[in-house]
Amino acid sequence: MNGINWRLLQPLWNRYATDPYNWRLQLSLDRNESMMKWTVRRAGLVFAWVVLGSASALAQDPQFTQFYANPLYLNPAFAGTARCPRVVLNYRNQWPALTGTFVTTSASYDQHVDGVMGGLGLLVTNDQAGKGTLSTSTVSGIYSYQQAISRKFSMKVGFQATYFQKSLDWSKLTFGDQIDPRRGFIYNTNDVPRGGKVGNADFSAGVLGYSDIFFVGFAVHHLTQPNESLIVGDSKLPMKVTGHAGASIPLGMNGRYGEARTRISPNVLYQSQAAFKQLNLGLYVDHGPITAGVWYRTRDSFIALIGFHTDKFKFGYSYDLTTSKLTTQTAGSHEISVQLQFNCKPKRRRFRVVACPTF
Repeated sequence: MNGINWRLLQPLWNRYATDPYNWRLQLSLDRNESMMKWTVRRAGLVFAWVVLGSASALAQDPQFTQFYANPLYLNPAFAGTARCPRVVLNYRNQWPALTGTFVTTSASYDQHVDGVMGGLGLLVTNDQAGKGTLSTSTVSGIYSYQQAISRKFSMKVGFQATYFQKSLDWSKLTFGDQIDPRRGFIYNTNDVPRGGKVGNADFSAGVLGYSDIFFVGFAVHHLTQPNESLIVGDSKLPMKVTGHAGASIPLGMNGRYGEARTRISPNVLYQSQAAFKQLNLGLYVDHGPITAGVWYRTRDSFIALIGFHTDKFKFGYSYDLTTSKLTTQTAGSHEISVQLQFNCKPKRRRFRVVACPTF
């Protein structure tokens, strides 16, 4: 591949190893302006490293910016924390300006059930990388047990069982032996299709402690590190560790029934998975039905969020502004969340609700 500007490519290659989406990036590189575009997909720089199952190939989970608008994805201990039935829908489109978008969607349902002394939840996700070239789908069942520690502090412990399926559409991959220097991709590749689909079971767990003012949680996903190699070999999905904490601080009691109409909520979230480590610092301001927030993801991006909520409906939109050298090329990341909260019969005994953000 003589003539490619590797100095231009270097920042993109560096990001492959540090961001959960970047190793799946599909790029277009100009060669001397008057010549063809080189299309580099997973088959080019990172396909053999990630998909073909080498011992060092470690994939990473997609992530959502609106952490608390997708609570079951963040920590299985959140199942049932709203008491009544709750439906949550999430959509994320990362870097839409690049050729080959990365779209992640999820849907979840959860509620508290007195008969099992905790919450039950169902979580379904789908991740499409490179316009569906690499697709990952998961279905998870979740149970969380709730226990009051004192009159002001409660804990929940959550367990999650997942089945995932990863598939590769070989027809969407391009290889170097297909390239004619003048006419572009005109030849058939000599590479033989391999793999296609892989499915496996996965298990996760989490714990959540909370009072009327603050909360703290810890979750470990992929406890068994299942094999997700698409061909013969072993490519383990690395364990992901998440720690999160925050507080909901009222500013004056100016609501209709004496409650605080305005609250501020400082938050911190840390995630680690293989070589990927990330620290997020954020602050929400909740005034009436409007929520605004800002997050800083260390070494990566600033995040702005706006949300609207009522007792039964919540809608949030967030935008990630990339702060690296890819800033102007990616068009950031866009995320939308919708939450439906249903009514249920009131219970005589008090149910403590987690005082955490909803976006």
